[in-house]
Amino acid sequence: MSDQIALTGLRARGFHGVLASEREQGQDFLVDAVVTVDTRPAAATDDLAATVDYGALAARLVAVVEGEPVDLIETLADRLAVVCLEDARVISARVTVHKPSAPIPFPFTDVSVTVERP
Repeated sequence: MSDQIALTGLRARGFHGVLASEREQGQDFLVDAVVTVDTRPAAATDDLAATVDYGALAARLVAVVEGEPVDLIETLADRLAVVCLEDARVISARVTVHKPSAPIPFPFTDVSVTVERP
């Protein structure tokens, strides 16, 4: 199956990280989520109920980012993938968590972790 629904650059503020300052001040995280799903039923019926509602998925992902803090973005990415897979129509999920304000004392553009789950 090669049909995919993608959310790119979903932004939410979270308090994830190992450092106390990250837990106190928080920072923005960006999430890219790609779910593999059979879109044929929705295409045939033109019915939102026959597919993954990306607006509802975005709300659930933001709730995770804004929710319980974790130390590692690896853990956050895994939790987000689990949320994607809660919909029985999702065959697999690939989630990337970007931490563009990571506490690195050198110039950089982004830090990210990507997980793929069947």
